[in-house]
Amino acid sequence: QVQLVESGGGLVQAGSSLRLSCVCSKRTCSNNGMGWFRQAPGKEREFVAAISWNGGTTDYLDSVKGRFTISRDRVKSTTYLQMNDLKPEDTAVYYCASNRLAVSTRTLDTYRYWGQGTQVTVSS
Repeated sequence: QVQLVESGGGLVQAGSSLRLSCVCSKRTCSNNGMGWFRQAPGKEREFVAAISWNGGTTDYLDSVKGRFTISRDRVKSTTYLQMNDLKPEDTAVYYCASNRLAVSTRTLDTYRYWGQGTQVTVSS
């Protein structure tokens, strides 16, 4: 069973930065696309960013383009989400997920394994 563990969330002021990390328990994650999603209170889970198996392709939610960067270290089986210039509307629980496929994709149903989530709160 694959386990994903996120870390790096916290309470910050608007304009600050955070880096989220997601460690996968098995090296097989390195062959799959990875994604970050978020869910704010009372809202549906939404796509934030995705990266292909080799890091060659990335995709972002329009509202985070230019502020967030997804990356991965396949040797460490770790995926990162660097978040800069954070805004109050970025407040949510952030989840990482491992895809069944090797590609970068926004489609939630293609993600097979999910982490427990890490809270990001941005104050104005």
